[in-house]
Amino acid sequence: MRLISPQRKTAVILFNLGGPDSPQAVQPFLFNLFFDPAIIGLPRPFRWLLASLISRKRTPKAQGIYEEMGGKSPILENTDAQASALEATLAAHGNVKVFTVMRYWHPRAAQVAKEIKAWGAEQLILLPLYPHFSTTTTGSSVKEWQREAKKAGLNLPTRTICCYPTQRDFIRAHAQLVRTYLDEARHHGDPRILFSAHGLPEKIVRGGDPYQWQVEQTTREVLREMGDEHIDYVNCYQSRVGPLKWIGPNTEDEILRAATEKKPIVLVPIAFVSEHSETLVELDIEYAELAHEHGLDKYYRVPTLSVHAQFIAGLADMCLAQEETTGSAPHTGARICPKSFKKCGASA
Repeated sequence: MRLISPQRKTAVILFNLGGPDSPQAVQPFLFNLFFDPAIIGLPRPFRWLLASLISRKRTPKAQGIYEEMGGKSPILENTDAQASALEATLAAHGNVKVFTVMRYWHPRAAQVAKEIKAWGAEQLILLPLYPHFSTTTTGSSVKEWQREAKKAGLNLPTRTICCYPTQRDFIRAHAQLVRTYLDEARHHGDPRILFSAHGLPEKIVRGGDPYQWQVEQTTREVLREMGDEHIDYVNCYQSRVGPLKWIGPNTEDEILRAATEKKPIVLVPIAFVSEHSETLVELDIEYAELAHEHGLDKYYRVPTLSVHAQFIAGLADMCLAQEETTGSAPHTGARICPKSFKKCGASA
């Protein structure tokens, strides 16, 4: 039985990270981020102190980053556009409303849970805009949602789409965009594709987090979809902070290596589906400048999937395919389709 039907009001919740909506919001946004036990696993009093210290210290630099984007993050507007596109696609299948929930800034889960209850939803689909499952993203967002939904008395049939690293339309949308930029880059030499994703500390991956494995499965499927045996590519990871050892190779190092080898770069934000500071500033400004400073002026950045029609169609298909069940917190030991979910969004 399909979860979405004309007879029942269905709320689809899109989860995303969130971002500050003003310069004044930068410090509290950073505090919320570092106070998350999925990010810093200290006992609450020590975590509060460390989050306060880190957020105060990093605020001036972060405000400078957001100043490059007009003083705020565009991630809410991007996510709302995706919500509108998905809602329009699902409208033919039933009474569906798509809501946006941000993990570290507004609209937060507590607020949206009340809105959904007031709307009169009869069933829920939780859909992260993190294609690859991690305890630090989907796991954290789902846990917060469950906590706040319970407080709001929102006890409804719920289905959670945990991850979709190899979902057909997700892969095809990526392949279409990558192919366009790769064809352009080939006019200037033999390009290298850098499939860049947000990094994680190695200890999180060693603890069983499937994120890195899933990211690399996405890359494999995109290359297969492109059907080109002669593609020079690397999986790499960006946004490294702090003293811990992070998974690699580092995107900056790969840019420098490509520059040394005089390889045009096609940089693909393989794990991001909406534009925000890691794409608009880190990739478009900082990494582009790094490439140019080292003599490489052929630097192509593939856009995120955003409201790409095929990507939105894939999100809709995953919503429509879900069987009715009760959602539960992700099991972090599985690489794909965590065992506590009956079905995952991945498909061949």
